[in-house]
Amino acid sequence: MKSRNNANGMRPGSGPVTLAMVAELAGVSPSTVSRILNGTAVVSAEKRQAIDDAIAKLGFVPNPVARGLAGGRTLSVGVITQALDSPFYGAALRGIELELQAAGYSALFVSGHWNAAEEARCIDVLRARRVDGIIVLTGRLSDNRLKECAKNMPIVVTGRNLKASQLYALNFDQCEGARLATKHLVDLGHKKIAFITGDMEHPDAQERERGYRAALEDARIPFDQRLVVNGLYTEDSGMAAAAELLSRRRPFTAVFAANDQMALGAALCFHRQGLHIPGDVALIGFDDLPVCAYSYPPLSSVHQPANEMGRLAASAMLQLLQGQKPVIVMPSPTLKIRQSTEASVS
Repeated sequence: MKSRNNANGMRPGSGPVTLAMVAELAGVSPSTVSRILNGTAVVSAEKRQAIDDAIAKLGFVPNPVARGLAGGRTLSVGVITQALDSPFYGAALRGIELELQAAGYSALFVSGHWNAAEEARCIDVLRARRVDGIIVLTGRLSDNRLKECAKNMPIVVTGRNLKASQLYALNFDQCEGARLATKHLVDLGHKKIAFITGDMEHPDAQERERGYRAALEDARIPFDQRLVVNGLYTEDSGMAAAAELLSRRRPFTAVFAANDQMALGAALCFHRQGLHIPGDVALIGFDDLPVCAYSYPPLSSVHQPANEMGRLAASAMLQLLQGQKPVIVMPSPTLKIRQSTEASVS
């Protein structure tokens, strides 16, 4: 009498389909099935076909965790982001997820909320889940703490310049990106260029201010602290920073915001004050989020490829897990020029 299975791969009344049941139907040993599923067996085409047919007939679904544990791994990678709802980090997480999935790995996402103590707790949670490695997107964990973690498992971190065994760091050139953005405004004829910084406790915010200052220095434009307002990388902080700039009554013709979210907030503030972009104020952001192309007017920005950065971080992790030294090339900053900066100063 032929065995029958329901849609979930279960034999009525006999529980889930097991690897041993596949082996019995295919006429091979369970170890042979296991080795084929792990990609370590060399068998005839006939045996492989028999196993494939048995898997299809029984509806067998291999358990990746069990397979990983058999090889000393869980086939999972922990990912510490800072804000799961961030449009920038969301794109990076998607890149990580896609790259890991293609290699048969799953991602476990947790958020550190830009808090070193919370990030340390996330490390402990992920290690308790027996992940094979951890990717840290920027964050505030100290370099020494990351190096200590790398003694126990592979670590990939973005936004740092670090070297240690089992640790790989990827760093986008934030300073150069900011320099390019400011130079673009200078090349249009602007000399009174305001700057909305990011949270200055973030290394990338510090680097973007450094790039802004460098471009002014190259153009022999004096730095004016009164044209610099701190933001927090959010739309509402961009609105507040723009309002603060206007309240100071210090003339400016252009604004470089340290990320697109703040630039969009600033644009709304200027609109409410009756100022036109770019006629009255030229505006450029940083990150080149997809929304930039659909804002009004479309926002010029420094292109930082979040999705690609996520893919590269995941690729570096996979190379570490294979015992290899990662070979990764981070893209250089480029400008995406749109209508928010198209008008030059006469």
